[in-house]
Amino acid sequence: MTKTALLLGALMSLSTLTAQADTLKRVDPPGSTFPISQLVSVPAGAALTFVSGTLPDVADPKAPAQTIAAYGDTETQARSVLKKIQAALHGQGLTLGDVVQLRVFLVGDPAKGGKLDFAGLQAAYTEFFATADQPKKPTRTALQVVALPLPGALVEIEAIAAKAP
Repeated sequence: MTKTALLLGALMSLSTLTAQADTLKRVDPPGSTFPISQLVSVPAGAALTFVSGTLPDVADPKAPAQTIAAYGDTETQARSVLKKIQAALHGQGLTLGDVVQLRVFLVGDPAKGGKLDFAGLQAAYTEFFATADQPKKPTRTALQVVALPLPGALVEIEAIAAKAP
């Protein structure tokens, strides 16, 4: 084998390793089918995009302003927020498939005895993540807060997206 052939082979191997190292790695929770990743590894050099906390749009303009009735239940609000995040990412050439982390803030729903509506969040979330069209899953934290800065809002979500080089 010539030195040129050896060098070419080594360069091709290095190219393959570099391509593999430049991809995001998503790991599911062990033994779980829950639609989140337990961890996501982002390679060096990846471009990160941080999406500020996003609140819902009005769902029922006929309802009294700044009420839960105006913005809808947790599911309706989560869907609204995820659509807004999707649009913001699209404006940057990204998709929800590029999201590596979500942080979800939920206000307890008075209709649920003041408890957060996790089922409502999940119903909206699973329309956008871990689907046939968009199978990628971010890491996610969901927690209950006392209030959000928008009266009537039950949901605020912030996101981090990453695009490998």
